[in-house]
Parts: sequence; C-alpha cells; structure tokens
Amino acid sequence: MFGAVARELLPKMIRGTSKTIFRRWLLAGAVAALAAAPAAVRAHEPQQQAENRRLAVEKTGELSTREGLRLRLVTDVGAVRVFTDQDNQVTYRVRVETDAAQPDAERLVQQFMLVSRGGPDGIFISGHVPWKEFRGRLWVSIEVRVPRNYNLDVATQAGNIIVQDVNGSVALATGGGDVVVGRISGQAQLETRGGHIKTQDIGGTLVAVTVGGHIVAGNVAGDAVLRSGGGHVKVLTVGGRAQMESGGGNISIEKTSAGITAVTAGGRIDVGEAHGAIRARTGGGGVRVARVAGPVQLDSSGGSIYLTRVLGPVQASTTSGTITAWLVPEGKFEGGSQLICAQGDIVVYLPSKLAVTIDATIDGAAGHRILFDPELPLQIQPVTSPQGLPQVRGRAVLNGGGQVLKLQTVAGNIQVRVADSRSDQNERIFFMQRSQAQKSREEVSHWIQGHDRQSVLHRAKEEKPKSGAQTTAVIRSAPSVLGEVQARLRNAWLGRVRVDYALMKTRMVAETKRHPDYPEIAKRARIQGIVHSELIIDREGRVIQVRKLGGHDMLFEAAAQALRAWRFQPTVIDGKAVEVITVVPIEFRLN
Repeated sequence: MFGAVARELLPKMIRGTSKTIFRRWLLAGAVAALAAAPAAVRAHEPQQQAENRRLAVEKTGELSTREGLRLRLVTDVGAVRVFTDQDNQVTYRVRVETDAAQPDAERLVQQFMLVSRGGPDGIFISGHVPWKEFRGRLWVSIEVRVPRNYNLDVATQAGNIIVQDVNGSVALATGGGDVVVGRISGQAQLETRGGHIKTQDIGGTLVAVTVGGHIVAGNVAGDAVLRSGGGHVKVLTVGGRAQMESGGGNISIEKTSAGITAVTAGGRIDVGEAHGAIRARTGGGGVRVARVAGPVQLDSSGGSIYLTRVLGPVQASTTSGTITAWLVPEGKFEGGSQLICAQGDIVVYLPSKLAVTIDATIDGAAGHRILFDPELPLQIQPVTSPQGLPQVRGRAVLNGGGQVLKLQTVAGNIQVRVADSRSDQNERIFFMQRSQAQKSREEVSHWIQGHDRQSVLHRAKEEKPKSGAQTTAVIRSAPSVLGEVQARLRNAWLGRVRVDYALMKTRMVAETKRHPDYPEIAKRARIQGIVHSELIIDREGRVIQVRKLGGHDMLFEAAAQALRAWRFQPTVIDGKAVEVITVVPIEFRLN
C-alpha cells in the first residue's frame, strides 16, 4: 500500500505540486506504516505501563501482650507509624515495594527479612536488608498497633517515625526522616540525623536531638534538652531546667520553672519568663527576656539585648547592639550587675527607691554622653584609661548605695532613667513581649494540630523514605534564603560534603593548629566573643576558603588568618577523596 501511494504521488511532487499534496503524502505513509505493524505498537504499550508499576508484598502478624510492656522495633529501612488503639495485643503490617521493571524485582521484595517474637517484657520486631545490594531499591512502610499504655523503642536507618499519644515512655531514632509524636505521659528521647522533630506535651524529661532540622515541642513537665545542628528550637513551657542549643537557628521558650541555658551560633533568643538562672549566648542575633527572676548571664556577638522585667542581678554583653533593661521595685539584686556594649547604647530604667551604686563608663569614643534623670545625683568626670584612651565616667549613689550596677560602652551613649515615671511604658513593653510569646504559643499549637494522625499518615503514604542519610552534623547560617540555596547547589555540583567540626578536629594535623592572635585594637575596645567561620577544605586537606558566619569583623580577620594555615587529613568516601565544608567556632575572651 505504501509503495502504491508513493508511486502515485511522487511524480506530482517532482513537478512542483503544492505543499498540501506533500503533507497528504506524508500522512498516507504514516498511516500505512502503522497499519503494517499493529502488533508492535500494542506490544510496546504494556511495556511502558509495566515500567510505571511497583511490585508490592505485604507481611502481617499478631502477637499477644498486656499493657505496661514495651515494643522494640528495629529496621534497616522504612517509615514507621505506631497507633495506640489495641487491647492486649500487637498487630503489624509491613509493605515492601520495588520497581516492577527491575529484572530481579520479585527477589528483592521477598528477601526483606522480618522477624517478630514475644517475650516477658514485650514484643520485638526487626527488619533487615543487605544494604550493598538493596540500597535505594526498596520502599518499606511499617504500621504497628499497640495498647495505649505501652512503652516504645523504635529505630530506623531511613524513614519517618510517627507515633500517636502514648501512656508510657518512648525512645525514637531515625537516620534520615522526621520524628512526629503526640502526647507522651512519661519520658521521651527523640533523635534524627536528617529531619525535624515535633512533639506535643511530654509528662517527663524530653531529650530531642537533630543534625539539621527544627525542633518544636509543647509543654514539658520535666527537664528538656533540645539540640539542633542548624534549625530553630521552640518549646512552650518546661517544668524543670531547659537546655537549648542550635548551630544557627532561633531559640524560643515561653516559660521555664528552673532556669535555662540557650546557645545559638547565629539566631535570636526569646525567653518569656524564667524562674531561675538564665545563661544565653548567640553568635549573631538578639536576646529578649520578658521576665527574669534569677541571675542572668547574656552574650550576643551581633544583636541587641532587651530585658523588660528584671528581678535579679544581670551580666550582659554585646559587641554591636544596644542593651535595654528595666529593673522592677520588687527585685532582689543580691550581687552586682554589669552591662557592656562595644558599639551601642545602654538604656536602664530604675525604681526610684532602689538602693544601688551606678558606675557608668564610655571608653575612647568622642561625641557620646552619659545622661541621667535630673533627680539622680550624678557625678561625671573625664579620665584616662590605663591604655591611654580618653574616658568619661559617671557615678551615682542612690538611696544610700548598694550593689554596684556597672555600665560600660565603647561607642555609644549611656542613659539612666527613673522607671516610676514611666511605669506605663514599662508595662506596655512587657505586655508586648508577652503577646509575642502568646503568638509563639499559637504558632506552635497550630503547627502541632496541623500534624494530627490522619493528615500526617496521609502525607507519609505519599513520601518515599529517605536513604543514605547524612550522619554528620550540619551547621547552617547564611545571609539569605537565596544565598543558602545557591551555596547548596554549588556545593552539590562540586561534590562537597558537610562535616561537623567535632569530627574534623580528630582529623586535624596538630602541628598546623594555632589560636589566632588577639588584635590589640580589639583589646583596647574591650571587644570579645565567638567568631563562627565556614571553611572549605580541599581533597588534600588544605583550607582553600574562609567565610564569616558570625562574630565581630575585627576578630574575624585575625581568626581567618590563622584558619588558612590549618591542615587536615584527607576525607575519603567510597574510596575517593572529597572536599569538605565545616564550621569552626573560635572564642576571643579578655582575661
């Protein structure tokens, strides 16, 4: 047929027939070709459909148990979901999937090894795959139902862990997914090397650790230890002592009953109310505390410090921000207080009847002044510092004197005001801070409600478990989201790997390490703090780039000069040397 059509139309084409006739000739040829090979077309369609299919196998089981015992579940790979709606039994359903187009698909799904057994202390379930052969070729989801009054120990190397409310204690760990849990009546230990951690109320102690994700928690009845390599850390209330750390994110807590220690490499720290000592340090953000009942020690390398209701002694310093503090009449200031700025103003509001001795100093910066309320008995005199720099010093003894309140700045003004005449302003700022804390509470509650069981489980079905999760800490701090994305794309293209400095220290060539020289000009200006620098280390272990993440510019230059001389042993992955990115903190502290 095709030949006949061609013989009829080809002479007309040669004689310069129209384009329309040429199109008809092409169409006729295509129709003829399809008609000549219908079997081949029909055979190709099922093959394409097969390539889009998955081969799935399900394994189920049921074991008798009783309330108060423990589930121990360990799997090499798989997203784990735990429901607490059973009575005196544990049931499980494991779904194993792979690409049906693979020639060994049937063997892959069948060789996922599952073991389950009961014992006097509870139920044990394990899943195993030979990683060298199966990495990235299987998708596993595990669903387990246990009694409400039960304890959980769950560990997976790659996948999310989602748990309903539990009247017991839990220990959950994943090598590459999120950890989401409901209300836990006992203790909770949560860990992930590559995802976020979200939990509702905890009836005992909470320990939550993630390499680079966020941590969001509700009310914790006991102590709380929350650590993130680079994400934000938020908790509503802590009944015991709170210890919160981040490699570069913000830290937020509404209330703690026994004090708090908060450290972040470059984020903001917000504390609503603390009954107990506060120790807070940030490498680049501000610090805000709404109510302080115990002793306070705050340090910011690049942000302002706001204290709205201070009832105890304060030690606060910042290199490039302001310090604002309100001391309230009912406070007990047992011990001296000190507020120090390198480049910023200090503003203090005092009760008129507070017995205190004020010592205010401006070091070596012309054009700045000490300003006191007219009713305060201020004495100001110019002096010369031991380093030969001009100073302005002011001293005031209120109500017969008392503990010393030391105020010192290098390049800023100092203002001391009587708080009684501005009590309405103080209260407005205090309630503003409380409203911000309430907003944070609402955000946390909204987030938790958005991760109810049904919505979370629905999303979990759509997501593939992560495999090959990074097992080293990542500290991220970038000037913008766009810059962070660009840096990640560039580093991924170049094959660079992020490694925590704690690990890189073990690979350092000891002879090359030296602490930077303290710049003399920084000493004179009383500038101190921590400098965070991002290093790019080449395949031979040499530092080829140093980038500032946080800290004072004057200190960074000294740190960078020393870091460029450091050397490390080459980092080898799968037999190949790779370039490494790590973040190094260096502390400069005056004696």
